[in-house]
Amino acid sequence: MSSDLRTGRHCMFLMHVHLVFVAKYRRKVFTKPILDDLETIFSKVCNDFESELVEFDGEHDHVHLLVHYPPKVSVSKLVNSLKGASSQRIRKRGYPSVQQALWGGSLWSRSYFAGSCGGAPIDVIKKYIEEQNTPN
Repeated sequence: MSSDLRTGRHCMFLMHVHLVFVAKYRRKVFTKPILDDLETIFSKVCNDFESELVEFDGEHDHVHLLVHYPPKVSVSKLVNSLKGASSQRIRKRGYPSVQQALWGGSLWSRSYFAGSCGGAPIDVIKKYIEEQNTPN
């Protein structure tokens, strides 16, 4: 775990977010080659944000990402860049499954899931804070 700690000028951090993106209309458009391309695209976008794509995989209609990111990065801005860049590049490559099932310029549904993860469980942190020696 300590090897995952990163440092900034004035902080140490270990922040991960679990992201789930769903294909527009929940269409089953993703194939293994598309998922491979998405992983490469997502990794490059993460690098631009000084973040790391730790894990990636997906099914026919959605993908999961685990991203290690610094505190200066807004998750919503990261998500917008990940979805925007991937949509543009995947649609430009002309995959038949995408062209046949989706129209317009969108690859992704507008919604997404983002969950913080890593570190100690919430109950452990809550108990630790509760047990602090509050001054009188």
